[in-house]
Amino acid sequence: MKNNIYTLVLLITAILFVACKKDKIEYKNDFNRSYRAWQEFKTSSDNSYRYKQIWGSWTGSSTEVTVTVKSGKVVHRAYVAKRLNHDTQPPKIEVYAQWEENESNLNAHSDLGVSLTLDEIYEKAREEWLKKRSDAKVYFEANNNGLISSCGFVPDNCADDCFNGIKISLIEKIQ
Repeated sequence: MKNNIYTLVLLITAILFVACKKDKIEYKNDFNRSYRAWQEFKTSSDNSYRYKQIWGSWTGSSTEVTVTVKSGKVVHRAYVAKRLNHDTQPPKIEVYAQWEENESNLNAHSDLGVSLTLDEIYEKAREEWLKKRSDAKVYFEANNNGLISSCGFVPDNCADDCFNGIKISLIEKIQ
């Protein structure tokens, strides 16, 4: 009888220990739901799509990077950078940098990082951007028909333009 009580206490302790184990990523359920939507989209599009990554600053500067993926491989990247021109009245938004890359020169503008597929973005989200942090606020949104739209973190006590991650304004199938 005494052995049964010790066994029962040990079993309950083990169950509580496992049940109290914390997840290592934030927004796990939202991420998993979005990842399933991505798997469905990937199949229905034959893994051929275009997405637009955006960035904007409180100063009025912004960039758009459009990445084209065919059969799971990045084949094109286009970049546009805009800023607010204060020399005009009223101030107007102007394009100050623009370029395109194709398969022969892909990632030539490496100062902006490399082109990623959505598979790689979801992996980076899981492994890096959504990790639970004690020194930052983590964000995740899936506003592109259930697909990832914003994922990253902002370090605590950071004042301006501190988002580390990705913002995607568009994901669409291509032929």
